[in-house]
Amino acid sequence: MRDRDEVPYIVIEREGSGILPFLLGALLGAGVALLFAPRSGRETQEQIKQQARRLREAAEARMRDVQRGVETRLEQAREGVQQAVGAARGAVDAGKQAARDARLELERKVEQSKAAYRAGLEAARATATGQQAAEDVEQG
Repeated sequence: MRDRDEVPYIVIEREGSGILPFLLGALLGAGVALLFAPRSGRETQEQIKQQARRLREAAEARMRDVQRGVETRLEQAREGVQQAVGAARGAVDAGKQAARDARLELERKVEQSKAAYRAGLEAARATATGQQAAEDVEQG
């Protein structure tokens, strides 16, 4: 059997958020790097400025690329919307024209039906009048 003293154990310490120690370490590292740098302070500052300019220029170039891409996509979307609106307008106009044509056709057919009704009514009256006259002649 094992003694309790032989069993390994792990200790976890929880202190700080992790960001402060990181920043402290970064600052200490930067300070040590400056102390042991093979260049003078002015040379190091100039190099840092040049690197910062290069980074800024690269970031600006990247932002211009992203901006162009966004503008291109917006323009494509705008064109797509305009095409869809144009197609919808065309469909609405075609629907209006079809409705007008159907209305005119319906009005024409109603007029034809009315005319046929009137002609049939007049023919019936003429027949009735002719039959009445024939009956009056026979009786008379």
